[in-house]
Amino acid sequence: MVRLNARLLFRMSCQNNQNLTNFINDGKKIVGVALNYMDVVKARNVAVPTAPLVFLKPTTSYLQEGHPIVLPKVFTKVAYEVELGVVIGKQCKNVSEAEAMKYVAGYCLALDLTAQCNLVTARAAGSPWTLGKGFDTSTPVSKFIPFDNVKDAHNLSLWLKVNGEVKQKGCTADLIFKVPAIISYVSQYMTLEPNDLILTGTPNGSDAFKAGDVIECGMADLATMKFQVCAE
Repeated sequence: MVRLNARLLFRMSCQNNQNLTNFINDGKKIVGVALNYMDVVKARNVAVPTAPLVFLKPTTSYLQEGHPIVLPKVFTKVAYEVELGVVIGKQCKNVSEAEAMKYVAGYCLALDLTAQCNLVTARAAGSPWTLGKGFDTSTPVSKFIPFDNVKDAHNLSLWLKVNGEVKQKGCTADLIFKVPAIISYVSQYMTLEPNDLILTGTPNGSDAFKAGDVIECGMADLATMKFQVCAE
């Protein structure tokens, strides 16, 4: 009798208990990590974080292709940020870095749209980032990418174009805190559940965009997305 390894058993458990391709509809939270690329730290001339800088976004911020990014009328400056998204496959709490990847079901390409006009004020006042990060359509995502389709999550190219011009170009190899470190850290404070999404941060080049623009982005040969932008 063939003995199944622990990894395969975990995958089978995820498939039996959850339809993880529907993370957009079934997920309960989106966990973001800020300032997680070394080129961003250098460009901003700030200290390298000693722990992941974590924030939350509501699942009402999800957006899929075929629908436009809508810029809220209350904001004057919204920026694009292309990112690797990590979809959790099984409930985890207080997991070690060594065990963390066992809880990953798969990935997605994501945008973490950010109202910089709001965040500047929030940071200065020591206030939460919720409004500037969690507005409707602020988290465009691709379809689910199964774990086994990604050979190395820490060697994926990322790119973003606005109106055909390259604005961001990076690689997940440059993450300050890798995926296992993020999962382990977050799970010390909150339980991660199946279909939760972790946004791992964006490389340098994030900047403002406007209504009428067309945003395109991609991750290695795994996913691409394209969105029209309109005003509220």
